Amino acid sequence: MTIKVPTNVITGFLGVGKTTTILNLLRNKPENESWAVLVNEFGEIGIDGAIMTDQGALIKEVPGGCMCCTAGVPMSVGINALLRQKPDRLIIEPTGLGHPKQVIATLTSEQYQPYVELRATVALVDARNLSDEKYTSNQNFNDQLDSADIVVANKADLYEKQDSAVFSEWLEQQNPPKLHWVEVEEGKIDASLLDMPSNAKNSTTQTSSHHHDHEIMQPHFDLPTGETFIRKESKGKGYQSCGWLYKAEIAFCFDGLFSLFMSVPAERVKAVVNTTKGCHAFNVSNGVVSVNELSLEDIESRIEIINEQALNWDGIEERLNQAIAS
Repeated sequence: MTIKVPTNVITGFLGVGKTTTILNLLRNKPENESWAVLVNEFGEIGIDGAIMTDQGALIKEVPGGCMCCTAGVPMSVGINALLRQKPDRLIIEPTGLGHPKQVIATLTSEQYQPYVELRATVALVDARNLSDEKYTSNQNFNDQLDSADIVVANKADLYEKQDSAVFSEWLEQQNPPKLHWVEVEEGKIDASLLDMPSNAKNSTTQTSSHHHDHEIMQPHFDLPTGETFIRKESKGKGYQSCGWLYKAEIAFCFDGLFSLFMSVPAERVKAVVNTTKGCHAFNVSNGVVSVNELSLEDIESRIEIINEQALNWDGIEERLNQAIAS
């Protein structure tokens, strides 16, 4: 490769709208450009990759925990695979419980300096969370904002005046100051922000192995022969995850699935599911369910639930199976 690929990290805590933002960027990218996205998810059942595939992007998934673990091997494998396809831009979406500083250190290391041109790191934040100690005391939440060149206060349509005031006050306290900030709705940011420079300094050495309090990522898995679905659990960073992968032939009752997701008392629910009304993406955050129709066909249905405490996974699984259309 002789041309460095413009690369952005888009980070933010659980439920802040990273995937929605990236989808908006993909919809509005130049038609003659091919963009690649490396998606890292906390749970082992990858959801975001399936959603973004619907937009025609080059996708590589690293599910099952922080992709920068084991000396960055999972992340490097994913980046290398995407760079070989010579995209016009690379976007990296770390898990909402991940380590953006380590991702940035890898991208600025000797390994990638000839191939990657790191541009602005974008952190999304729900400004309402800046008044909630649950978030402001969370090291990952703070690391994500500290690492950002640009801060996007998403979901601005839901803010009170006090929320915007707290966000402005937080910005004034940043040293060094952020390059840019903006309040937006539904992750609708201007793609020109991606070309702003990065303040990250180049790393002259390879990133080192480091330990985090989550389980080691498991390799990709397939449904066992004869099984209708498989369930995978993981935990770390004070959160629990449970995910299900159902064979492509299974269709769920749309209304039954919607009711189930509405009733699950979880921090986060995400799903891409074949239903009686077609393939849909479900997203549940702060008790609000959003649904988007996808054009995907014959894909395996994927459901993932993330919460601080383990829920009654067996009970949820029973209700999922009851929602399968007869």
